[in-house]
Amino acid sequence: MALSGKSCVVTGAAMGIGRAITGVLLRNGAKVALLDVNETAGKSFMEVLDKQYGRERTLFLHCDVESEEQIKAAFQKVAETFGGIDVLCNNAGLLNEDSWEKTVSVNLMGVIRGTYLALEHMSKLSVGHGGVIINTASMAGLGPLLSCPVYTATKHAVVGFTRAMAAASTASGYGVRFNALCPGFVQTDLFSAINSNLGRFSHLSEATRQLTQHFGLTDMSDVAQAVLQMVTDETKNGEAFLVSPERKEYVKFPSFIQ
Repeated sequence: MALSGKSCVVTGAAMGIGRAITGVLLRNGAKVALLDVNETAGKSFMEVLDKQYGRERTLFLHCDVESEEQIKAAFQKVAETFGGIDVLCNNAGLLNEDSWEKTVSVNLMGVIRGTYLALEHMSKLSVGHGGVIINTASMAGLGPLLSCPVYTATKHAVVGFTRAMAAASTASGYGVRFNALCPGFVQTDLFSAINSNLGRFSHLSEATRQLTQHFGLTDMSDVAQAVLQMVTDETKNGEAFLVSPERKEYVKFPSFIQ
């Protein structure tokens, strides 16, 4: 898919990985709607983007991915403003082992909720012309992060949901491709606050530090480029892209279907 003129939505767009994804989409000619609960950060980022790309190519909407009503209204506004939705990046997420129910709600239910509501605009079986949905998982969605079992569980679930939706889309004729982004440790606010959010697993903070030292920090630009590749390469569907300092590759999963 060539991105020039395409309508994209990024959740959790105001900071971190979402901010980087927004930037790479805009640089490649897309129109981008930024959805985030952090209105201050979102509007501040919008001011920067307006100067670079013009107001007609960006839109900020305050939106909580835990609210079906807010997501539905936001997607409708994007469709009216940009003429539809071609790409959705379900990127909003958090890590908090104490607030584990909220972690599940945002990281997993938010992705599912966003996907189903976006399909109302994107699916060829409704009013859409197809498109791409990228779900932000994590390296923790491929292997366990011992100090964050709930975060690990949500990211494994995102990978599984993404792969199943890709197969369902192909079988059903939605015309929408699904891929999962699996970055390693990235220097974001979520990463910086990880030790204070381990809850009952705070005694494992040293193990987390050792893992960080072992894997190193992934460059944000590499993460954004992985998203760009998964969006533009029309052969990619049901893939999980691992992005770390040492490895930038699609993950190979065992096949259970002969």
